[in-house]
Amino acid sequence: MIAARILPAVLALWLLPAAAAYARPTVDVDAAKVLARQNNCFKCHSIGKDNEGPAWKKVAHKYNGKSEAEDRLIEHLTSGEMARFPDGHQEEHKVVRTEPPRDREQVRNLVDWILSL
Repeated sequence: MIAARILPAVLALWLLPAAAAYARPTVDVDAAKVLARQNNCFKCHSIGKDNEGPAWKKVAHKYNGKSEAEDRLIEHLTSGEMARFPDGHQEEHKVVRTEPPRDREQVRNLVDWILSL
């Protein structure tokens, strides 16, 4: 009787990572990298190593599993909010520019790529 109740829960937990993988959005990696280059993102960020800005793999790890991750990072990249640097100073984060202007889907693709790392 107990096994009949526990088995479905165990099975659901076992399948959860596979279901999450299918729920991830499709990312155009090349387009994301082009947008990052056009906006000089690699001046402060890299994929795997901290520079003036955090490594994007570190950002992906920080937001892993958090439902607000995509919206939070889109806001960060489009609002010019303050960014804190390793030496302690703060400055406005550069707003990601797109063509056509304010194309949220291009920014979303960039964010989804970062979160996929």
